[in-house]
Amino acid sequence: MKPWNKSALAASFFLFCISFVLPAQDIDVSIRYLEKKVYYAGQGPIFIQLNITNKSASTYRFYLADERAFSIDFDVRTMTNLSLEPSEILIRKRTQNQQVFFREVLIQSGESFSFTEDLTSYVKLDQTGSYVIQARLYPALYQTARGTTNQAIESNRLALTLRPAPLAEPGKPGPALDADTNAILVRQNLPPDQVIAYILSARQKGQWEKFFLYLDLEAMLSRDGVRKRQWQAESEEGRQKMLERYRSDLKNAIVDGDIATIPIEFTVERTNYGAEDGTVTVLEKFRYGTYVERKRYTYYVRRKDGIWVVVDYSVINLGTE
Repeated sequence: MKPWNKSALAASFFLFCISFVLPAQDIDVSIRYLEKKVYYAGQGPIFIQLNITNKSASTYRFYLADERAFSIDFDVRTMTNLSLEPSEILIRKRTQNQQVFFREVLIQSGESFSFTEDLTSYVKLDQTGSYVIQARLYPALYQTARGTTNQAIESNRLALTLRPAPLAEPGKPGPALDADTNAILVRQNLPPDQVIAYILSARQKGQWEKFFLYLDLEAMLSRDGVRKRQWQAESEEGRQKMLERYRSDLKNAIVDGDIATIPIEFTVERTNYGAEDGTVTVLEKFRYGTYVERKRYTYYVRRKDGIWVVVDYSVINLGTE
């Protein structure tokens, strides 16, 4: 990893442009939302995936800073073409006198390179409305010196709608919304086998809010002894942050990846439950390359406020077919 002081970056900028940068039309920078969901003003994150594709016949080289604010930027505009202000964290990063650590990335002809950034780290998004997003890639890093021209490659444009944040109790998250209809999702009094079928169907369709609807995240999180002790020691605000982090880790398969893996098909084999607790056994199949793996899941459910929710699960590998 190479450290450069920002004041030294400009000195090599001209040489870099001559040596490495291909015509902009040969390099395609595209952006898309990492997940389909409803976004609210003043509430992040909003993850954007950037994909850089080399359409030329030569190897493409560019610098990628560890602090991405020196490699990319986002231009967000209103429908009347007014540009939104940069976030305070972006301003702070670019105005501090610091070393910029970076690496050189090589993309072969016909290949791509991707990474994900949180839009709210770059732009103030605290007002409701409709916006247009465009990303800029700075192949030779973003230069802060006066008089420096930052050469950039621009991406496609994305539409963004920020809605008013739903009302919630103080210290509590807002209600979950259906990303397709914007309707508030409400738990129904479903029997345990239908609860599991609902969760698995939602996962197959990539509907995260529906997937989480019948998961008791507090109980799931507390299965780990370390996290349980941390939960017990936290304030209410700290617990809400733990739940949000656990949700994010589940989505990214950092924890409990088995329950978030997408099955190609599933069959409920057996359901047993009493007045307060129960189990649902499901045969699930997953495709890995050219073969299909079979696993038997046992979901442990509990009745809370008259609604069956998942509090734990176990998995048995059954081999391939």
